[in-house]
Amino acid sequence: MTVEGGAPDFPYGGEALIGGSVNAGAVFRRGAHVDRPAPAAAPALHAHLHALRRHGFDGAPLPVGLTPDGRERLTFVPGEVPLPPFPPWALTESALASVGTLLLDLHAASAALPVDTGAAWPRDLADPEGGTILCHNDVRPDNVVFRDGRAAALIDFDLAAPGRPLWDVAMTARYWVPMLDPESAAALYPGGALDAPRRLRVLADSYGLRAPDRAALPDVIEQATEACRAFVAARVAEGDPVYRQVLAERGGWTRWDRVRTWLTTHRDTFTTALLP
Repeated sequence: MTVEGGAPDFPYGGEALIGGSVNAGAVFRRGAHVDRPAPAAAPALHAHLHALRRHGFDGAPLPVGLTPDGRERLTFVPGEVPLPPFPPWALTESALASVGTLLLDLHAASAALPVDTGAAWPRDLADPEGGTILCHNDVRPDNVVFRDGRAAALIDFDLAAPGRPLWDVAMTARYWVPMLDPESAAALYPGGALDAPRRLRVLADSYGLRAPDRAALPDVIEQATEACRAFVAARVAEGDPVYRQVLAERGGWTRWDRVRTWLTTHRDTFTTALLP
């Protein structure tokens, strides 16, 4: 993972880790561990991450414990994390396919585990229909650790919540295809226009998405996009400086309107690309 500078005011010492929005500037590495703000559902999430490892999924950090000041300590996951603007190696079809395979492995392990329905799972980006597995909900490039050009692990499970596997695939497609109009995509995904229909098919194929879910995916992507827009709007309304800055730098609400129109206009194209 890329690191930046020291953090002398951090009580545990360590190096600040770059990336992320929700906990920007508050995540630090100290040797083999990472210290970060603990989510409200940390006890249930930590139990789930340990259970995933016992069921054979090693693509996530392991919790070490909680600190008295409301932080969590996790094992550091070595590798390379693509940060925006995303480098060419992270935008190859082989990298995309490896993300689909990693997500499938996560869901296969999660399907064998019960979800703690009494936990305070965040609803910010959760599947509105709910579901029986714990979805990551935020599989964006800077939350994926690569080794030798392949996705090896997922980090930052802060927004994990129960949902349908298809919802997690849709959220992942938003960031990795990406499901953005060309003008919006250019700022974060340089190097020329990406073939969105083809890349959506690559993701679906690598995940092994079934025919009924392929037919439903474009509509679920639109739902997920609206959930992300509401997520940003809530934080902007709260005065969050990070989200206010990002919104301003990326074209404001005009960009979100443009993405919405682009998705609707190309819905049939995406459906055709996904189906045999």
